[in-house]
Amino acid sequence: MRQLTVRSADGADVVIPGGVFDDFARRIGGQVILEDDPGYEEARRVWNAMIDRRPAAIVRCATASDAVACVKLARRYQLKVTVRGGGHNVAGNAVNDGGLVIDLSRMNAVDVDPDRRTARVQGGATLGDVDRATQPHGLSTPLGVVPRTGVAGLALHGGLGWLLRRHGTTADNIVSAEAVTADGSLRVASEEDNPDLLWALRGGGGNFGVVTSFELRLHPVGPEVWACLAAYRLEDLEKVLGGLNEYNAAAPDDVTAIVQLWSMPNYPKVPEEVKGRPSILVEACHAGALEDGEKVIAPLRELATPLADLSGPMSFLNMQDLSGTFGLAGPSEARHYWKSSFVRELGPELAPVLRSAVLDRPSDLSSISIYSLGGAFARFGPEHAAFDNRDQGFMVAIEADWVEPREDDANIAWARDTYRRVQAGAPPRVYLNFPGFAEEERMVERSFGENFQRLAEVKARYDPTNLFRGHLPIRPLAKATAR
Repeated sequence: MRQLTVRSADGADVVIPGGVFDDFARRIGGQVILEDDPGYEEARRVWNAMIDRRPAAIVRCATASDAVACVKLARRYQLKVTVRGGGHNVAGNAVNDGGLVIDLSRMNAVDVDPDRRTARVQGGATLGDVDRATQPHGLSTPLGVVPRTGVAGLALHGGLGWLLRRHGTTADNIVSAEAVTADGSLRVASEEDNPDLLWALRGGGGNFGVVTSFELRLHPVGPEVWACLAAYRLEDLEKVLGGLNEYNAAAPDDVTAIVQLWSMPNYPKVPEEVKGRPSILVEACHAGALEDGEKVIAPLRELATPLADLSGPMSFLNMQDLSGTFGLAGPSEARHYWKSSFVRELGPELAPVLRSAVLDRPSDLSSISIYSLGGAFARFGPEHAAFDNRDQGFMVAIEADWVEPREDDANIAWARDTYRRVQAGAPPRVYLNFPGFAEEERMVERSFGENFQRLAEVKARYDPTNLFRGHLPIRPLAKATAR
């Protein structure tokens, strides 16, 4: 028998007696990984190379029962606990120092019911796992834009991607979920059972339990969609943003556009003279009838004189992996710090801010993305989901990516300064999947707006002792404040 010293939620060291820990480990069907075990170094790493944390124990769950056992142990000893899904976790809060990590990454099954148009998705699945399972049936659900992203982390704080104007966020399409709450119960959250928990899981983050599976609503999509891939000179940014403002106001729900401000990639179809040049790439997905796509997309290809235009039909699977095609995610050893801001419109004051930011990037890997909102995204009300910011026209993501540790300060400062300038005059709201390191005071409360008080009340019901406080926490108080 060996005892284990684990950090408590309050920062003290807690000793779990050897007999207790051995009994816990025997009941785990997955794998318990401690600091001196083979595989520990690999198990503690996340996608963001900036994150260097050393948990006392990592439990790679095989079943929901494993997650139940973890939560019961964490509750008994009031351990520091974080939950890891299947994806890249930019902010790094899936792992912790000295505590317990509940790792769902091996629970990545996706079961599709094409007749009901639903998919049961385990908590460790990635977007790529879902797409590969659903697209053979001509179905999909709103997800993000990078296949390696974990479904759980994405959905629990929203989920913005190519289908958001047609079908809303990932969170909006959660039909039900199974979650291990702080009392160690495996609960179903649905419209019939624990509907307040379902509402909170639709965008309220990891504050309410360990979500071991989601039931997601599927929609007919693909196998081909019409894609806009039009590149413009950075000097034409005012024209592009002004045109996108007008287009988005009248565009059908079938189209979602994302504008990338970056350095043109070394891609075979990109002209040699523009490779590596700071430029604008207007991407858009028309997910309606394929024969309508070219006409509907046409205005986005005429915002200015294009440097290159790679638009045309493509498979939806390829659309979902444009980031991989163009190398947007960066090398595996990259370091990341991402901020975000919602804005009502792309006003004339925004173009010079974004242009100077792109030109001043310390790293050519960094980019700024502008997501068009509206459509179905705007029609889901606060009674449906905890996710807020439905009245905003666009979301601006500032994605600092670099490789060398010595460049940390410069790149983080660039992202924060750009964020501050974009936020000037905008509502103080953040897309909580891109929160930096959540260092801003009251960021969570401001971002949830009118939904925050109700989230605090749901938190008080399902996690009154605040066991799940590892990332963007909401305190379980009648009049709550977020850290």
